[in-house]
Amino acid sequence: MASPVRTPGHVAAPGSGGVGDSPPRPDGALKVAGEFAYASDLWMDGMLWGATLRSPHPRARIRSIDIGPALATPGVHAVLTHEDVPGQKLYGQDHTEDQPVLAIGEVRYQGEPVAVVAADHPEIARRAMERIAVGYEVLEPITDPRAVIADPERLKVQPLGGVTRYQPVRVGDVDAARALAEVVVSEEFEVGIQDQAFLGPEAGLAVPAEDGGVDLYVSTQWMHNDLAQIAPCLGLDASQVHMTLAGVGGAFGGREDLSVQIHAAMLALHTGRPVKMSYNRYESFFGHVHRHPASMRYEYGATGDGTLVYADVEIVLDGGAYTSSTRNVTGNAASLGVGPYEIPNIRIDAYGVYTNNPPCGAMRGFGAVQACFAYESMMDRLGEVCGLGPLEIRRRNAVSRGSRLATGQVIDSPAPLAEMLTRLEAMPMPPACDVSDIRNLPGGASQTTRGEGVVRGVGYGVGIKNICFSEGFDDLATARVRLEVIGGEPTALVHTAAAEVGQGLVTVQAQVARTELGVQKVTIAPADDRVGDAGSSSASRQSYMSGGAVKAACEAVRAELLARAARRYGHDDLSAIGGKIVSRTAGVLGGIEDVLGGDAIEATREFHHRPTTAMDPVTGQGATHTQLALCVHRAVVDVDVDLGLVKVVEMAAVQDVGKILNRLSLEGQIHGGSAQGLGLAVMEEIVVSGGLVRNPSFTDYLIPTILDMPPMRLDILENPDPHAPYGLRGAGEPSTLSSTPAIVAAVRAATGRALTRVPVRPEHIVTA
Repeated sequence: MASPVRTPGHVAAPGSGGVGDSPPRPDGALKVAGEFAYASDLWMDGMLWGATLRSPHPRARIRSIDIGPALATPGVHAVLTHEDVPGQKLYGQDHTEDQPVLAIGEVRYQGEPVAVVAADHPEIARRAMERIAVGYEVLEPITDPRAVIADPERLKVQPLGGVTRYQPVRVGDVDAARALAEVVVSEEFEVGIQDQAFLGPEAGLAVPAEDGGVDLYVSTQWMHNDLAQIAPCLGLDASQVHMTLAGVGGAFGGREDLSVQIHAAMLALHTGRPVKMSYNRYESFFGHVHRHPASMRYEYGATGDGTLVYADVEIVLDGGAYTSSTRNVTGNAASLGVGPYEIPNIRIDAYGVYTNNPPCGAMRGFGAVQACFAYESMMDRLGEVCGLGPLEIRRRNAVSRGSRLATGQVIDSPAPLAEMLTRLEAMPMPPACDVSDIRNLPGGASQTTRGEGVVRGVGYGVGIKNICFSEGFDDLATARVRLEVIGGEPTALVHTAAAEVGQGLVTVQAQVARTELGVQKVTIAPADDRVGDAGSSSASRQSYMSGGAVKAACEAVRAELLARAARRYGHDDLSAIGGKIVSRTAGVLGGIEDVLGGDAIEATREFHHRPTTAMDPVTGQGATHTQLALCVHRAVVDVDVDLGLVKVVEMAAVQDVGKILNRLSLEGQIHGGSAQGLGLAVMEEIVVSGGLVRNPSFTDYLIPTILDMPPMRLDILENPDPHAPYGLRGAGEPSTLSSTPAIVAAVRAATGRALTRVPVRPEHIVTA
């Protein structure tokens, strides 16, 4: 259980880099200067280069594989297929082992790995890969998830069936409520496939170990979860697979699934040589999962004054060929499917479906993003029909502390949504567009307009996101903290397996240690599996979970330190502050180094959040989430209604974070999440036709740049969650949810178009 929130009695002085300060990131200067070592920079003398042969077809039977010409290529040391997998041939997330290490008998999506090659040079590996002759019997791909739902046995992509998960939610009596509703609105919505688009492609280095195992240096989000999948496939005991986190160039969920890990390790063990694998950008689009595309049907009923009476919802998520995180994403979409609003009668049917489209899994927002676009669009429609503004319709139906979500879960911590909307409304609007500088206009320096045909629109969005793992998962994190004197100065060493993926976790861990131990010098050990599981760097959970674990380990170290100090000084009213042992009655008694001497104090602690329960498979009811976070957005856009070009002029956001641990990092998270929401709103989509990806490059898959990201106004609230360390509330994901519907609502306001699909394209604006 999480510790009750309290004011720490042993705190770092303000400005010393503790909780609440914004100390510089230890990796920041290196990353800005281009000197940070990412996984793609890994190197070892004598290493080989690995490459992966991938299927060009979304669905086909493999009739033959001839590796002879590839193996005969000078400089090639190994060519491996599924027959060479030394252990279990299938792996997968969430205890669902349905994904082949290398294709066995058939391929189920374009880009599925078929064989791997190791060679002296990456170009040799690539050429050898092209000489592998695979005989395919091409089959018609199954690509329509609604057709699969209608006939799951006939349209079965793999042995597990057609539907990954069906999750209903039932509250009250929707049919009876429909008869009483005075206002009814309905609509169908679509969300395209968004890519995580991290800038550092998948990479790793596998090195044969002396114990017959393998040392793996990889960019990942969860080493211990990787380990549980890798070791059985290699035929090794988990103790023989040694994992160290390599530099991660962004993640956003795309590194929760395996990529190079097993393939590089197989090649290293087969050749007895270190093997490096690093994807190029094209391969990266096929080498990781994406955000689930969604098809959604919503119907809302309300009284004439805008009070919601019922919601009738269907959500269909296309998970692609393998399970990955689809079951949990479907649960999230169902549990948060109608957002942070009080609705007495609810019917939700959420489906996760197998198809031969690209595999989909975790991405920032994790099922809540797709639902948020739909339910926020519905709130705008309802507000318009009821003659209410977009803010008032939301205020009238907003949840608060004590409200029940669709799952029946009671919100037992602050949820000041109505206040947040009022604060957003009070934020000043940006000035009118300065048309004298064409860079301010849609189309920018391309000079498509001088202001004619440009219309301004304003829109709003609200999002609610679960924090940490849900539905009964025993979420935990482990930390080891050691306090000793180094160079005459008390120094804390913090060791976790938590993945720093760019979010600033190493900074926060050091802040917690400074606060709890009252020391200035803190070192963060490299993340590896020599310490217990830290869970995934996802679900906005690491500050909560690993921060909680570091806090607990520091508290244990501090208790021992002060016990020693009490024996030394004869006082028991002691604190550790600013490197000193301080008595409330006698003042400063000495330095921490005086108490430690040549000894070290070390403690390892696990931290668990309060338990959750699975959703009932029939009613969807349950206390499924440990924490919930709210963010609201206002977007101001200028739209060239003749050409369909959109410029986001400004975004404003209000977010409740419980407790600000590091304002600078926090603001960066809100800005970054808003940028990804902007991308989904107006530009980002993997275009798929017949199961084939049509735009696997940053030339054709567009992501926001600094020129696309507008200025932001932020209002950050601190309403502590009594169940969380320091009262914090996970903050990485909520802004991703609410930014997308706010931007689309603003484009609707400017154009009068319904705009029921994201991303919004120019043709959606200029054609009926």
